[in-house]
Amino acid sequence: MTDLTDLTATDWDVVVVGGGNAALCAAIEAAERGARVVLLEGAPKPYRGGNSRHTRNFRCMHGGPLSVLTDTYGEDEYFDDLIRVTKGETDEALARLTIRTSEACLPWMEAHGVRFQPSLSGTLSLSRTNAFFLGGGKALVNAYYNTAEDLRVRVIYEAQVRHVDIRDGHFRAVEAEIAGSPVRIEGRAVVLASGGFQADIDWLARAWGPAARNFLIRGTPYNRGVVLKDMLDQGAESVGDPTQCHAVAIDGRAPKYDGGIVTRLDCVPFSIVVNKDGARFYDEGEDVWPKRYAIWGRLVAAQPDQVAYAIIDSQSINDFMPSVYPPVVADTIKGLGQQLGISGTKLRETVDAFNAACRPGRFHATELDGLATEGLTPPKTNWARPIEKGPFYGYSLRPGVTFTYLGLKVDETARVTGTGGRYDNVWAAGEIMAGSILGQGYLAGFGMTIGTVFGRIAGQEAAAHVA
Repeated sequence: MTDLTDLTATDWDVVVVGGGNAALCAAIEAAERGARVVLLEGAPKPYRGGNSRHTRNFRCMHGGPLSVLTDTYGEDEYFDDLIRVTKGETDEALARLTIRTSEACLPWMEAHGVRFQPSLSGTLSLSRTNAFFLGGGKALVNAYYNTAEDLRVRVIYEAQVRHVDIRDGHFRAVEAEIAGSPVRIEGRAVVLASGGFQADIDWLARAWGPAARNFLIRGTPYNRGVVLKDMLDQGAESVGDPTQCHAVAIDGRAPKYDGGIVTRLDCVPFSIVVNKDGARFYDEGEDVWPKRYAIWGRLVAAQPDQVAYAIIDSQSINDFMPSVYPPVVADTIKGLGQQLGISGTKLRETVDAFNAACRPGRFHATELDGLATEGLTPPKTNWARPIEKGPFYGYSLRPGVTFTYLGLKVDETARVTGTGGRYDNVWAAGEIMAGSILGQGYLAGFGMTIGTVFGRIAGQEAAAHVA
């Protein structure tokens, strides 16, 4: 049982709200600087780590080979990649700070227990830009919790923070519910790293409309935006659009919450994607998958009943990392459509039109190959091979929301700003402030980069404030 008397009586320097990557990086940095740190994780211990436990990799700038990363990935190329997916909706100063700092983060991560492995074939073709966690995000989370506990960070699970007590721009305490009891925990500084609001379906529906009730939440069910709303209600300055989020196309058979990385479908570049009417609606081969996979959640969300279907044949079935669910299989396109619940005749017509528009050329699964359709709307501009070799395979697609981009505005020191200026002793890191940098779109592994960079900065700044 949690000793609440000890918890409330201790003179805490830094209170960290959240239990994922950003929160842990902040707690570790603050503790290493001698601060007395308490970390409040809203989830039970088996589900600790927020969305970080579902991640696979970290996008990192580097001037030469670094750990498992090959070649180079410079600041300007990295920033250009970000601008392309966000369409310019980013704070350039914060974005470049994140990018430049990422190079020093990777060795810091390794020094604090994170292990990396080379990227696997069929993942996202990221050996130059992204370092993959050995054991996935859960291994990273476990390593950081071990490090934090070695540093005497006090970790409290199932700690639901309801209110951040701020008076005259100064943090005083958090009010939480722990083990069914209301608890007030005072501190000299606070780091808010409690994520977005995606698990609050009513909030999503207010932003998106009724269609949001058909969305699946692939991330943690514990990110309901309680702390975010509390801060906004108190006058914290917001950033980002509530309708923008990290939303990917996931297997339509995934659970409502917490399906994680294994439910994502990576087959889209090698498929055609149709809606429930059997019609294509977007270029499946627009760009390499790490730069375009996160647009497909929104694309599917705009279709009737928020559902779509990816159709591939036998020559493509081994070109991507499979979902945890097996595909629907049929010997004919018409039969596949019928099994998927769409018109087999219409699907056959769509596939025939696509096949007729394909042209000869070199197919290359891991890079832009220019193998495009001709005279087809919408076109497919890469990886356009005829779908003609049976058996044929289909996956249902639904929008899977990982995290939302509406958040708290911060400066380059991760300090939160309010309508009256910067708060004296309030910092934020991770998804709760990522909208400053991700105005729309997504770049594979970049959420972990934002969380690591700003988690470390927030922990350093909070510790310096109380020193």
